[in-house]
Amino acid sequence: PRLWRAAQLAARLVVAATARLHVTGDVPDTLRRGPLILAANHISPFDPIVLAAACHTRGVAPRIMATGGLFRAPLLGTAMRHCGHIRVDRGTAGVAQALTDAATAVTAGSVVLVYPEGRIGLDPGMWPERGKTGTARLAFASGAPVVPVAQWGSHEVLPYSAPQGMLPALLRAFVRRPTVRVHFGPPVDVTGVQPAGAGAARRATDLIVDALTDTLVPLRPDEPDGPRHVDPSRPVDTTRMHRRR
Repeated sequence: PRLWRAAQLAARLVVAATARLHVTGDVPDTLRRGPLILAANHISPFDPIVLAAACHTRGVAPRIMATGGLFRAPLLGTAMRHCGHIRVDRGTAGVAQALTDAATAVTAGSVVLVYPEGRIGLDPGMWPERGKTGTARLAFASGAPVVPVAQWGSHEVLPYSAPQGMLPALLRAFVRRPTVRVHFGPPVDVTGVQPAGAGAARRATDLIVDALTDTLVPLRPDEPDGPRHVDPSRPVDTTRMHRRR
């Protein structure tokens, strides 16, 4: 929809005002209009704006799987529905409907953007944590390729606690203009995993998160163990740390 194209352009302006956006890698021409699954790491509430801007630079307009709370907002929710984004009601019996809706969209030829971690990651080093199996099951259901999209730096624009502390953080970003990097990696090869096999979704999920981690490595060469910018509002959870295969 034109509204979503306009929103992507607005996202580029917002990012340009608060950060320096560097986008590398690309999406193959044959995949830009779908069917395609983009799998991104999640490090900040600012991520959707960054990814909307980065995708716009590559001529991609993905439908985003987003938390149901955004759809309940009076104006934003209407815009999200009009733009074709997909509602995910986490922690409810209806959460499975999101996977069905996403699979229908991808099969029909859409590009869908997902966060395999299912939340803003809480890994101590801010590396991708162990993913939920929804992305793998979406790939199995649709047969679409999965392209990892790694990002780094958005945590310096908005804190984990946003909207609390959002205004001071944006003012600091406006002055400091941190660098935000996004890289589109090569498609993940999950063809060796038989969907009907035991544990197939978990094995494919691990392959996707491995690829996402590999795509992130070049974006933070001088921060291998942890971020230089530490967000005091961000908790740490070691129970979902990902161990690369």
